[in-house]
Amino acid sequence: MVSKRRSLRIAVVGALGAASLALAGTAMAATPAPHTASPVAVAHKTQAPKAGITATPSVSSVRAWQLFRVTGKTTGLKAGSKVTLQQKQHGTWVSLPASAPVARNGSYSLGVKLGLKGKNDLRVVSGNTASPVFNVTVR
Repeated sequence: MVSKRRSLRIAVVGALGAASLALAGTAMAATPAPHTASPVAVAHKTQAPKAGITATPSVSSVRAWQLFRVTGKTTGLKAGSKVTLQQKQHGTWVSLPASAPVARNGSYSLGVKLGLKGKNDLRVVSGNTASPVFNVTVR
């Protein structure tokens, strides 16, 4: 009984798939070929600006746990969206507890304290968008 239902279900799905494919084919044949867009029509299309983040540390070298700032501008991100500082630790990017909202003009400012001595690779991220990597040395 179960195998009979299964084979019936497969037959129905196959028939529905073939019917929808046939309908799509006739619909495609019935539609006229698209004409090339005029330059005026292309000019009216708006593309969303590509998201980007810049980041600039206030210092290049600090003592351990000394406060410094990372400031920058964003493009293509909504005001109020959150940017977070990440640090490269043992080959992977780790989010630090330093984040700030993006202002209306696209700027942000983060207060940061680092304790990992040596050269620290840092970046600012928001979703899939990341700033170029910058370095701060902790002495």
